[in-house]
Amino acid sequence: AIPSMAVLGLVWAYILSPLGSGVLNSVLDATLGVGPVPWLSDATLAKVSVIVVGVWGGVGWHAVLYLAYLQSIPSEYYEVATIDGAGSWKQFLHITLPLLTPAMVISQFLLMTGGLKVFDLPYTLTGGGPGFETYTITQSIITMGVGQGRYAVASALAVVFTIAVAALAVGQLLLSRRIERRVL
Repeated sequence: AIPSMAVLGLVWAYILSPLGSGVLNSVLDATLGVGPVPWLSDATLAKVSVIVVGVWGGVGWHAVLYLAYLQSIPSEYYEVATIDGAGSWKQFLHITLPLLTPAMVISQFLLMTGGLKVFDLPYTLTGGGPGFETYTITQSIITMGVGQGRYAVASALAVVFTIAVAALAVGQLLLSRRIERRVL
C-alpha cells in the first residue's frame, strides 16, 4: 500500500525536525559532529525538503508504471534488431524510447497535475512555513474556505485555479500527442 502524502509529511517532519532531537540531525551529530541543521526552519532548506520528500514519495509509483511499460515491449523486437546489427544504444533509441512514450506522457501528466494541487505534504511537513515559503495555492484556497470562512474568495480562487490547471493539462496533452506522433 502507498501511504498518503499527509502521513509521509508527518513522518518526515519528525525525521527532519530542525531541533537536535530530529532523527537526521541526531544521526549527523553522532556520525559527523554536525550541529542541528534547520531543515524545516530555513526557507531554502524547507523548499528543498518538501521537494525531496515529494519526489521520494512518488518515485515508486512512477517506477512501477515504467516497469509495466518496459515489460510489455515484446522481446522479438530486440531479437530482430540484434539480428539486423543494431547495438544496445540504437535499440534503446528506436525501440525502447518510442514504446515508452505513452508511459512518459502519463507520468508527466500525473506529475504536473499532482504538483499543482499539492496540499497535504507541505501542510503536514512545514505548515506552509517558514513564513509562507512552502505555502501552496491549494493551501490558500482551503485555509480561506475552511479555516477563515471566506467561502466566496476561496470559491473564486478555486474556479480560477481549476481553469488554469485545465488549460495547462490540455496544453500538455496536445504537446504530448504531437511528440507521440513524431516518435511513433
